[in-house]
Amino acid sequence: MNFQKKHCVAMLLAGGQGSRLMVLTENTAKPAVPFAGKYRIIDFPLSNCVNSGIDTIGVLTQYQPLELNEYIGNGQPWRLNRSHCGVQVLPPYAKSKKSEWYKGTANAIYQNIAFIERYDPDDVIILSGDHIYKMDYAAMLRYHEQMEADCTIAVRTVPLAEASRFGIMNTREDGSIYEFEEKPKHPKSTNASMGIYIFKWSVLKKFLIEDEENPRSENDFGKNVIPAILNEGYRLFAYEFQGYWKDVGTISSLWEANMDLLGKNPAFNLYGEKGNRIYARNYAMPSSIIARESKNKNCFIAEGCEIYGTITHSIISTGCTVDSGAIVEDSVIMPNVHIESGVIIRHAIIGEDCRICRGAVIGGSFAPGEEKKISVVGKAKTIAENTAIKPGEIY
Repeated sequence: MNFQKKHCVAMLLAGGQGSRLMVLTENTAKPAVPFAGKYRIIDFPLSNCVNSGIDTIGVLTQYQPLELNEYIGNGQPWRLNRSHCGVQVLPPYAKSKKSEWYKGTANAIYQNIAFIERYDPDDVIILSGDHIYKMDYAAMLRYHEQMEADCTIAVRTVPLAEASRFGIMNTREDGSIYEFEEKPKHPKSTNASMGIYIFKWSVLKKFLIEDEENPRSENDFGKNVIPAILNEGYRLFAYEFQGYWKDVGTISSLWEANMDLLGKNPAFNLYGEKGNRIYARNYAMPSSIIARESKNKNCFIAEGCEIYGTITHSIISTGCTVDSGAIVEDSVIMPNVHIESGVIIRHAIIGEDCRICRGAVIGGSFAPGEEKKISVVGKAKTIAENTAIKPGEIY
């Protein structure tokens, strides 16, 4: 089969276990976790690719892939159901009698060199499947070409106190990178890597092969491949991104990212002009019923819901029911949850397909300045009548 040459191919790393999301990822890959009422986390990088004119994407799956594979399907919701390009799911596979999982981010791309070679690309963009943001990758690609870079790394400015949590790029005035520090104890700058990389394919292929042949390597981009490229004198540049971006790898960051959608001037605005929209696989559902007696303020209510209770500063996902007398505040309710009468939910995340029975109390309120402890109920759980789940408790 002949494949058309592509200027740039995207490789989307979506195989992470997401253990820090605990019960929310027991049976679901992190990129498939619901977000913002009607989306999944993976919708954001996929939509960014389409909006940036990148139509050839490999999605590298590994942990609990079934739901994610079914969700992506043939890529139609993102207009990626095309002949000889589009989106393709790439799980680990046996090339010989020895079968192995992806050993690290670099090894995952190494195992799929043949997929990339089909399209003979000039450049490859590496993305993560667990970040929430809107970004024009085409602008980053133009910068990459303008600087004649071998590797361009998207960075964002973080507070100095938080810089030790990230890979830090130390740069010259022209943006060229002279030093890369992986989670340094004493960071020299606040240019934090976003885990978004554009490589010249010829350069990346060379270093992937060398990395795979090194028995001491952890097969990781940040720890191994990027330092190796830098040490050999190749041209690396930092591309500064100033928009909203959040790694939703923890319970608190997932909750915060959902809350960032709310308010008159939200920190992250989902609404955008054509060409900047987030696309998703949405199943046909009727319009929501919002009863006259319900009291709702500053919330998202997706389609297919029946709302009779009181919703304040919360996200209510598709197919949910909130009975009369129930109260939901500062919370994220994932799809197909039934909240019965008399239930009180505050500062919580409720997983998909749960039933919260009458009189249950989940979470609680906090004094100003007090640490927010987010209560979590895992997927498809039933909370019995009058059960109390304390702030910060994981059920």
